Amino acid sequence: MSHLNEELKDKEQQKTTLSGNESQVSFDDYVETYRTEIDDSIGFIGQDVDFFIEIKAELLLKLARKNFGDTSKIKVLDIGSGVGLVDRFLKLSIPNLNGVDVEEGVVEKAKFNNPEVSYQLYDGAKLPFEDNTFDMCFAINVMHHVPPGMWENFSREMHRVLKPGGIAAVFEHNPLNPLTRLAVARCEFDRDAVLLNHGKIKSLFNGAGLKVFDDSFIVFFPFKAKFFRSIETALGWLPLGAQHYVTGRK
Repeated sequence: MSHLNEELKDKEQQKTTLSGNESQVSFDDYVETYRTEIDDSIGFIGQDVDFFIEIKAELLLKLARKNFGDTSKIKVLDIGSGVGLVDRFLKLSIPNLNGVDVEEGVVEKAKFNNPEVSYQLYDGAKLPFEDNTFDMCFAINVMHHVPPGMWENFSREMHRVLKPGGIAAVFEHNPLNPLTRLAVARCEFDRDAVLLNHGKIKSLFNGAGLKVFDDSFIVFFPFKAKFFRSIETALGWLPLGAQHYVTGRK
């Protein structure tokens, strides 16, 4: 429920670029206070931002291994990579890992945090890669910072850069979860967020030519014990998890 805010506070920057409006939250403030801001907004949960980041990293690695086997041979793109928080947990298993973000300073910070990962700037509209480049791409808590009028384009770009048979994954906050909405309301970087429900992401994927093959609600319990993780898997159908994800194949 908190990653909620995580990586994609970076996206306050993305939203600014895409909409052409001046950001109300400065980049300098973002870089210096990001963790504090996020941790403060989710403090009532009893976990910090890394707890939620690791959950999504584990799910991404599981998805990659299930569909591609040897993850050392695939090329993966993190769209809206921010300062590279989730990439810390992926880069050892996925050496050909790439990231893009719309804010130059954020990209530079990501390069500093993860020198093994290839990061670059993009304009928020067209990904700076040729068609059929990646085996897998993902966006973690990014789309709620993209203006709704750009959601279709965002999804089409994911499809475009994927190889045939490639996989796209989108993780988002669940607007049906009241604690998620509270955490978002408490976070300065989520001030202008527009949350996407499960059906909307599926519809965007279908419209972009991505065939949905796996989706679930996640983060029902703020506990690390494996026992709770197994329960969460069984509850994936229940639309009350703090976050949710949809995956689609090109």
